[in-house]
Amino acid sequence: MDEKSKISAQYCQEQGDALAEQGNCEAAAQMYGMCMENDEQCLFKLCDLVFKEQITTDYGSRLYDLIKPLALNGNAEAQYCLGNMYRIGNGVSKDCEESVTWYRKSAEQGYANAQHHLGYMYYNGYGVSKDYGEAAKWFRTSAEQGNAKSQHNLGNMYKDGNGVGQNYKEAAKWFRKSAEQGNAKAQNNLGMIYDNGYGVIRSYKKAAKWFRKSAEQGNACAQHNLGYMYKAGHGVGRNYEEAAKWFRKSAEQGYANAQFDLGLMYENGYGVSQDYEEAVKWYRKSAEQGNADAQNNLGRMYANVYGGSGESEKLHRKSAEQNNAVAQFNLGVMYEYGKGVDQNYEEAVKWYRKSAEQGYPMAQNNLGLMYANGNGVSKDYKEAEKWFRKSAEQGNIKAKDNLLKLLIKKA
Repeated sequence: MDEKSKISAQYCQEQGDALAEQGNCEAAAQMYGMCMENDEQCLFKLCDLVFKEQITTDYGSRLYDLIKPLALNGNAEAQYCLGNMYRIGNGVSKDCEESVTWYRKSAEQGYANAQHHLGYMYYNGYGVSKDYGEAAKWFRTSAEQGNAKSQHNLGNMYKDGNGVGQNYKEAAKWFRKSAEQGNAKAQNNLGMIYDNGYGVIRSYKKAAKWFRKSAEQGNACAQHNLGYMYKAGHGVGRNYEEAAKWFRKSAEQGYANAQFDLGLMYENGYGVSQDYEEAVKWYRKSAEQGNADAQNNLGRMYANVYGGSGESEKLHRKSAEQNNAVAQFNLGVMYEYGKGVDQNYEEAVKWYRKSAEQGYPMAQNNLGLMYANGNGVSKDYKEAEKWFRKSAEQGNIKAKDNLLKLLIKKA
C-alpha cells in the first residue's frame, strides 16, 4: 500500500469509527467500504457491522471475494469472518458445518472471538453434535483472553452444571469478570447470584447495584428484577413508583413477568393510580405469552369485575394446566358452585386436589370440606381431617374452625 493509500485508509477508519460511535452505522459502513479493498482493518470493521446486523446494505458477495483469499492464506480474523458468513448465510449459502470449519481454524490460532463462536456452535449443536464439554472448553479458552461474552457463557455453564460440575462460586467469578466489562446479561446474572446467595454471601444491596447497571443498558430481565427490588424494599428503599417505572420499561419490551407485575400494580393502585382497564391490558399481554399468574389474575378479573365467567373459565384452565395452584383452586370453586361452567363436584375435587397437593391452604380446606360432606367423593372424615389439618397448620382460620367442628363431631 503506497503512502497516499495509507493516509486514505487511516481517514476511512477514523471517520468510520466516529460515525459508528455516534450510532450512524450505515454511514460508517460506507466509509469503511471505500477502503476495504486496500485495508484489512476497514474490511474487518465492515464485517463486524454486517454480522452484528447493524446495517441493511448488502455487502455479502463483495466481502466474500475479499475475505476468502485472506482466510485461505491463514489470516485468523478473516477465517473468523468467513465462519460468520457461513453461519448466517451472508454472501454464501448458509452452511453451519463449513462455519465450524473456519471458526476452528481461527480458534486454533488463538483468536478469541472465533473460540467464543466455536463454543456457541458446540453448545447449540450447530454444524456439530451438541457437546457441552467442548462448548465449555472453548468458552474457557476465549474467556481467559478476556472475551466478555465467553465469560458470561462460562458462568452460565457453571451455574447450570452443563459441561462442567455445577459450581456457584465459579459461576459468580466468571459473571463478575464479564459484568465488570459492562456485559448486561452478566450484570443481571451476577445480581441474581447476590439476590439468592449462590456462591456468595447474600446481599440485596449488591444485587440491586448489578440489576441497576444492567437495567440502565436496557436489559428487560434486569429492569423487571430492579422493579421487584423496589417493590419489596430489598437493597433499596421500598418505592412503588420506582417499581412501576422499571416494570413498565421491561413490560414495554415484551417481558411477560414484568407485564404481569405492572398489571398487578394497576389493579391494586401501587405506585400508579388504580386502573382496572390498564391492569387487564397488561395481564392480557402477559397471559398471551403463557404467563400462568397473569392468566389466573385475568380470569379472576373477568369473573369478578367484568362478569365474563366463560372467558374466566378458559383463562383459569390455561393457568391451572400449567400447574398454577391458585388457578387450580379457582377452577375448583367454579366447578363446585357452577360459576361459568356446569356444576360438577368431581371436577371440583380434581382441581382442589391438584392445588392442595402443592400446599395451597385454601384448596386444602375446600378439599377437606368435600370429603366431610361427601361431595364428589365418598364421605371420609379421616381424609377430611387430614386436609383440614394441613391447611390449619399454615394458619388458615376457616380450616382451624372446620377441624375443630369435625373433631367435636367425631368425639
